[in-house]
Amino acid sequence: MLQPVPPATRQDQLSYITGHADSPWLTYLAQVDRVVPYLGPLARWAETLRRPKRALIVDVPIEMDDGTVRHFEGFRVQHNLSRGPGKGGVRYHPQVTLEEVMALAAWMTVKNAAVGLPYGGAKGGIRVDPTQLSHKELERMTRRYTSEIGIVIGPQQDIPAPDVNTNPQIMAWMMDTYSMNIGGTATGVVTGKPIQLGGSLGRVKATGRGVFEVGREAARRIGLPVQGARIAVQGFGNVGGVAAELFAEAGAKVVAVQDHTGGLYKGDGLDVVRLSAHVREHHGVAGFQDAEVLGGDDFWGVDCDILIPAALEGQLTEARARRTKAKMVLEGANGPTLPAADDVFNDRGILVVPDVICNAGGVTVSYFEWVQDFSSFFWSEDEINARLERILVGAFVAIWETAERLKVPLRTAAFVVACERVLQARAERGLYP
Repeated sequence: MLQPVPPATRQDQLSYITGHADSPWLTYLAQVDRVVPYLGPLARWAETLRRPKRALIVDVPIEMDDGTVRHFEGFRVQHNLSRGPGKGGVRYHPQVTLEEVMALAAWMTVKNAAVGLPYGGAKGGIRVDPTQLSHKELERMTRRYTSEIGIVIGPQQDIPAPDVNTNPQIMAWMMDTYSMNIGGTATGVVTGKPIQLGGSLGRVKATGRGVFEVGREAARRIGLPVQGARIAVQGFGNVGGVAAELFAEAGAKVVAVQDHTGGLYKGDGLDVVRLSAHVREHHGVAGFQDAEVLGGDDFWGVDCDILIPAALEGQLTEARARRTKAKMVLEGANGPTLPAADDVFNDRGILVVPDVICNAGGVTVSYFEWVQDFSSFFWSEDEINARLERILVGAFVAIWETAERLKVPLRTAAFVVACERVLQARAERGLYP
């Protein structure tokens, strides 16, 4: 069914969604409010940013291995399509909600525009714990979900990709299902696919690599040497784990990590290579022997130079922002910092490199994959990484210069750059009919 557009006022939106003030969608709306004063004549179009273009809620019934039928709730939200087809991942998680997917789609709109990619913003998800499904149940659920959202996705309409708890295999099932339904192979309908199905080299590590590349440039600009820098990483998957590996290779010390299984600390630096192998085998950092166990909220008070939240949104609260000892925060996750925490970081002089540029490596290489699928010509991994660094660092420099010119934090500057591009496209396209 098509979800009606949320009410316009903040209080109405609060009631419409969940009634709690730290929801991801309300975090996004607060970020938009902060950028509107800098938009000049384009501000007349600002309401475009506050409303998703299209939100689809689907029922996903599947037959389980034991013969029973279970129903899962799925979502696909297209926030804005003014600059091109929708682009954004699909996550499988028991806490997926419409408001979360709306916010993630909106952040994709901003991210794609900030980097200069010819996409709008979209996102999808299913409320499910995928660890409780068998391989065959996961496939059946993915194929049914793809069929249900098939009315809004396509290589020129909306291109899904991996996100939390989804991977190249799930993208392969999505691509195959869509292709079967249209009667022809459409490799460009998703990105993050296996290499042999039109995937791109470098895609799996792209988001984490982007965090490192942008973080290194940001550190250089504030005079923070990466060599010897102490790093704390929340989340140790394809984003946090890859970023940790690259920082360690550059001479930094990863002193603390935390994920859904627990936390670890080692003052002289964890062996990131061994820890990564442990996580691949045991699906979490818990049980790694060569480190102290770090309990609960203690992670946020660790003595570090660079903090990398690379898990889920809403992790950096005002209280945690007051505790951190970091000089710089690199947002590997989407929306990890609440607006009140942003204010604390700004007051304390702690640089926050926002998600919409810091973790844009994944969607940038997804763009490369999409282009390669259309041309049937594929690049080497060295070419991919070189193009990725050039685009991300160039986008970061433009945002940095905007922040200096307007005397605003990097997040506001990133939104200014991105929202100007989105709203200029909206104004030039006009309204139809």
